[in-house]
Amino acid sequence: MKIPNGQQIIEQFEKWSPKYLAMEGDPIGLHVGTLNKKIERVLVTLDVDDTVVEEAIEKGAGLIIAHHPPIFRPLKNLQTDFPQGRLMEKLIKNDIAVYAAHTNLDIAWGGVNDLLADALGLNDTEVLVKTYEAELVKIAVFVPESHEDQVRKAFGDAGAGAIGDYEYCSYTLSGTGRFRPNASADPYIGEAGKMEETAESKIEVVVRKAEKDRVIRAMMAAHPYEEPAYDVFTLENKELPMGLGRIGRLKEEMNLDTFAEHVKTSLDVPFVRVVGTGDETIKKVAVLGGDGNKYIQQAKRAGADVYVTGDLYFHVAQDAQAIGLPVIDPGHHVEKVMIQGVVDHMTEKGANWQCEFLPSEVNTEPFRLK
Repeated sequence: MKIPNGQQIIEQFEKWSPKYLAMEGDPIGLHVGTLNKKIERVLVTLDVDDTVVEEAIEKGAGLIIAHHPPIFRPLKNLQTDFPQGRLMEKLIKNDIAVYAAHTNLDIAWGGVNDLLADALGLNDTEVLVKTYEAELVKIAVFVPESHEDQVRKAFGDAGAGAIGDYEYCSYTLSGTGRFRPNASADPYIGEAGKMEETAESKIEVVVRKAEKDRVIRAMMAAHPYEEPAYDVFTLENKELPMGLGRIGRLKEEMNLDTFAEHVKTSLDVPFVRVVGTGDETIKKVAVLGGDGNKYIQQAKRAGADVYVTGDLYFHVAQDAQAIGLPVIDPGHHVEKVMIQGVVDHMTEKGANWQCEFLPSEVNTEPFRLK
């Protein structure tokens, strides 16, 4: 097992939660430090505050993956006698890098909103607010039969061949490759100036257009030929739309007050705020992690019996009441569900690395009940 560097860790993470999914203006990516170093421990957290940084120091983490960006608005200065400046100073002095995945992790399949929907026990889930529809291309490459497994694996490892709930999908045809290396060539098969025939396989995979260049680089690195022959075709069909929030159905219907108790238990929160009388029948549920005030109309149009989201504004609650949409606000902090979700995903994908992904044990919820 090898110790990965930060670039390898984030490259693997971004196969799941690519930057291009993020909403416009969202300050995602590397916020502090460098990824150009070996990393044996990664701390996963919802927020980055002083207690979390102390935890990272204590646990020997060289990288923090956070959901909420620590630098959300551009800094005008970095004075170390103020809280944010002290925080940045402590991170830099202890050589701890911070990477933020915000709305891209909300939108990604298996990300924050899927984790929340799973926790609530929703079935047959769909995207609530569509924000992205990936253009697809097909890459076809010709490779000697001796190396087809190697190239197929390189494609899959790079994220190619992902179709719905399936990965490493490809199609292979057998045939004969013909070529003549010229005098300046250094052929893997054959001799300069002589025609050559060899048994080859044509491997086809589907790829998101935005990831095409990275996938081609991975294929080229695994291919034995000096000049691999490959084609790229634009496809008319597109990937399933991606976006914010999820809407799905409960296994069994319940009234609003019973469902509110279910939310408290499932999302591990001490209280929820509820808009509604309490006796409404709940079967179809919309959920959107974080601040979902802007999307009550989408939840209503999608046929939700209730909308679960955080940071509900007073007047938005009144608007929801006016259109007959019950709302449950469990707070913004329920996005903590991403901590174990990211740990589990990265532990699986980094199984061949000498690197631990550690869930933060610090509670960054700023509110408490009195």
